Amino acid sequence: MTTYKVIKGTNIESVADDPSNPLEGQIWYNSDSNVIKGFFINAGAWATGGDLGTARYGTGASGTQTAAVAFGGSPSTGKTELYNGTGWTEVNDMNSAGHFFGSAQGTQTATVAFGGQGSRPSGNGVDTETWNGTNWTEVNNLNTGRIRLAGSGASNTSALAFGGEAGSAVNNTEVWNGSNWTEVNNLNTARHFLNGLGTQTAALGAGGSAPGDKNVVELWNGTNWTEVNDLNTGNTNGGCSGTTTSGLRYGGFPGPNARTELWNGTNWTEVADLSTAGRGIGGTGPNNTSALAVGRGIPAARAATEEWNKGPQTITFTDA
Repeated sequence: MTTYKVIKGTNIESVADDPSNPLEGQIWYNSDSNVIKGFFINAGAWATGGDLGTARYGTGASGTQTAAVAFGGSPSTGKTELYNGTGWTEVNDMNSAGHFFGSAQGTQTATVAFGGQGSRPSGNGVDTETWNGTNWTEVNNLNTGRIRLAGSGASNTSALAFGGEAGSAVNNTEVWNGSNWTEVNNLNTARHFLNGLGTQTAALGAGGSAPGDKNVVELWNGTNWTEVNDLNTGNTNGGCSGTTTSGLRYGGFPGPNARTELWNGTNWTEVADLSTAGRGIGGTGPNNTSALAVGRGIPAARAATEEWNKGPQTITFTDA
């Protein structure tokens, strides 16, 4: 039987603490935690996370891979759940059930949801609710009511709403300051079911339908939208995570599909697919190296959660 020493010419090193700068392929025994660990460069892959307590699609999501919040979805619900990197816990509901709304990709304790469809009290597409980590609060409405829109933002006081449908695809863009929505410069291409990522002043709108699946991508600089390089494949109603220089887009139509594309600030590159295809995926995460895909429809609602990881990674070896 070939051993590690035969392959590498040395025994596995025993250390009290993990190396601060390990080399790719390095393996060591951590004597403090009594486990064998290794270091490698992950080219990017999706892994199965803990299922939502309630299966749904068209949901909103905010936060990181280890501290996220998911809210709303179809079948029309206002349920809210928190993710700790392993499992979901149900917390206080939204005031109004809804799905296919826009939302900020803020934190687990600060986000905002706007527009959408479902049992919304002021009619489809205008309502706004903010989340403070404990409760949802109804606040001032969007100026232009719409469903199937996109959003970006860093918190419950700073967000951007763009695109959507109000009888037909629209290009309206609005800025949220924590109290009110203000109309600003429109998208160049009207569309709904597009995906958004980024902040209030640096956002990306990718894909969508006008109708027909589009590969159009536009970049927002806080004042204007500028068309940039297209997706490799026209896509609509998927999920999105990251920033304007480090983004990820996944799933959606046509299909539904499992296609994933990585954005580096200039171009899109097709990378490893989702494990489970779907539409209406809630997406969140800080960049294209760490993301979370929440729920989906295939077309029926699913509770699936997937975690995207790319880059340097330390793993713990187990008997499995």
